[in-house]
Amino acid sequence: MLLLLSCSIYGQTDTSVYSVNMMDEVIVTSNKTSTRLGNVTVPVSLISQKTIFQNGSLRLKDILQEQTGLYITNGFGAGIQMQGLNPDYTLILLNGEPLTGRTAGVLDVNRISIDRIKRIEIVKGPSSSLYGSEAMAGVINIITEKSLQNSFNTGLRYGFGNPEKGWSVPAGNGVFKNLDFNLGLDRIQEKTSWGISTNSYYLDGISYRPYSTQRFPQPVWRLTQQFNLSHQFQNAKFNLVVRNAYDHIKQEFAVTNNGAISNSFGKEENKDLNINPSLQLQLKKNLQSSFRLYGTLFNGRQELRFTDKPDSVYLDAFKQQFYRAEHQTDWTIKKMKMIAGAGYSIDIAQSTRYDNIANTKKNNITYGFLQHEWNPNDKLTFIAGVRYDHNRLFDAAWSPKLSFRFKAAKNLNFNASVGRGFKAPDFRQLYLNFTNNAAGGYSVLGAVDAVSIINTLQQQGLISEIKSDFLKLQSLKPEFSTGINAGGNWQISNQTFLQVNIFRNDIEGMIDSRQVATRVNGSQIFSYINLKNAYTQGIEGTFGFPLWKNLQITWGYQYLKTADKDDLDQIKAGKVFTRNDDGTSRILQLSEYAGLPNRSKHMANVKLNYENKKRVFATARCIYRSRWYVADSDGNGIYNTNDEYASGFVLVNLSVGKTFTNGITVNGGIDNLTNHQNINYLPNLQGRMIYTAIHFKIK
Repeated sequence: MLLLLSCSIYGQTDTSVYSVNMMDEVIVTSNKTSTRLGNVTVPVSLISQKTIFQNGSLRLKDILQEQTGLYITNGFGAGIQMQGLNPDYTLILLNGEPLTGRTAGVLDVNRISIDRIKRIEIVKGPSSSLYGSEAMAGVINIITEKSLQNSFNTGLRYGFGNPEKGWSVPAGNGVFKNLDFNLGLDRIQEKTSWGISTNSYYLDGISYRPYSTQRFPQPVWRLTQQFNLSHQFQNAKFNLVVRNAYDHIKQEFAVTNNGAISNSFGKEENKDLNINPSLQLQLKKNLQSSFRLYGTLFNGRQELRFTDKPDSVYLDAFKQQFYRAEHQTDWTIKKMKMIAGAGYSIDIAQSTRYDNIANTKKNNITYGFLQHEWNPNDKLTFIAGVRYDHNRLFDAAWSPKLSFRFKAAKNLNFNASVGRGFKAPDFRQLYLNFTNNAAGGYSVLGAVDAVSIINTLQQQGLISEIKSDFLKLQSLKPEFSTGINAGGNWQISNQTFLQVNIFRNDIEGMIDSRQVATRVNGSQIFSYINLKNAYTQGIEGTFGFPLWKNLQITWGYQYLKTADKDDLDQIKAGKVFTRNDDGTSRILQLSEYAGLPNRSKHMANVKLNYENKKRVFATARCIYRSRWYVADSDGNGIYNTNDEYASGFVLVNLSVGKTFTNGITVNGGIDNLTNHQNINYLPNLQGRMIYTAIHFKIK
């Protein structure tokens, strides 16, 4: 019954994540230079190409949602929540350079194909000492594959499912389809290598109309093309990576706000071009220098028409250009290693949400960073680093970090780090002037012009109420976070290991959106203020061991506790009330406080992995998330156990395959085996999807 072809076998040279040799893997994200994983002083996870392939992943979301401590949010695309911090606090890099095109702070990881990904490096905790703004929670760096040998590969995968009935046949009625095709060519010519690849992805995406169980297919088509070029000189190496991505999404939905329902239909298009040339110089055996240039252009456009007024058009357009030049020098001398770098970036944005698409907003940043690594002996490593950012729109920001690693035994390491992270207000929070006619007519105003716009509306008699938070509107300041991480890694045997990390993030001046006024027609006006002082803290761990010959099990778990410190003070002072079942009021108890919304206290994952000498592999992955609070139903402005929450859930994904000696691999599987769906809180969660594939590679 499974009917799929896919042709592209990835090289099986990746070291297994369950082997002690994994600690010899070289990563670059944690220190911005090549470092053995066993010598890293901060919490780092490494996802190999082999793991991505055997799990049957197609988009970056698929593989990240199965990692310990990461959760995929659903608002404005699939964002990454790390250590309890929102998606806009996690920096996502492609070969060390930032991806752009965020909506409400969310970079949709569904946009990113896993084709040509060699590995994914995840660094948790504040990383602003090396990467600047947006790295308060951590960094996810996607490393793409470079051409190492002459090869041709191609692949085709077909998936199908029926979200209403659960099970289906490939061509039955009501079937939602998923098609993925990739094609790649790599060539080596003396000292020059190049490669080109393309990936085409189609999905009958799922959309719910609010308060309705009826599903509407929203076809998604994504095209990603990549070109890489390398040339080796005598003491230098030149690299060039060019990536072009295009998304087309059909849209049909309804939005309810203040009792008004707006039905609309249309499309969304996104275009993303990235160009990254770099030159690496080996000046001496212990001295190397690199020059990196990066340019990216993102163009997003959403066009909707209203069902009751087909002639009226809602247009949401956003263009962003980002350019950066950076130089870095690495110097190793005896037991020390110094890293010094400096750069300059330009960020340009235009949007219909900023008054007019022709109204250009611009910012530039000059920065420098310095890091010193000291190894007094084989057991100890100390790293101290600092970065200075001069942001044209704000005061300067310093981001220091200190970390160490202690090798207590041959296979037992302890590490700890403390760092300062920051996030500068983005163009959206500064300049937004947006009224959403597709959702009841509410408005969101950037902090720069909010006061003057609201005062003008009030003079025109268009404002019925000024909220108390209007008085708090002022120039936005960057958010800061102090993060502490401490843990260890114990490689008990070749296939048995334990990794533990305890973390705490204290955020100062968190930027929050608040309603500041109401129009006479009842529509709300929101803006942004520096308000919250919050924290997230918890513990996460991963434990793996062999169950049987060729069968490995890995457990992952995160316990998370969050709070708005101002809310805690109000509760402790007895100033917060809630309602009993009979409607009477009472003082809220501290034990009833739920913390920040849209966070789960418990998250876990379990993976069974089988692989034998005949190159047959199979995996079973379970993902668990406990309940999370979504709405303040008792109206006290604080999330507590009397408020509305989304129920916890378990997702189960299965895959199986075999690689033949002629370069062909056949695989198949089932995503979301239990067909779990949640109309209100996980509207874009795909139902059960069955797939099969064949991959082929010629060397």
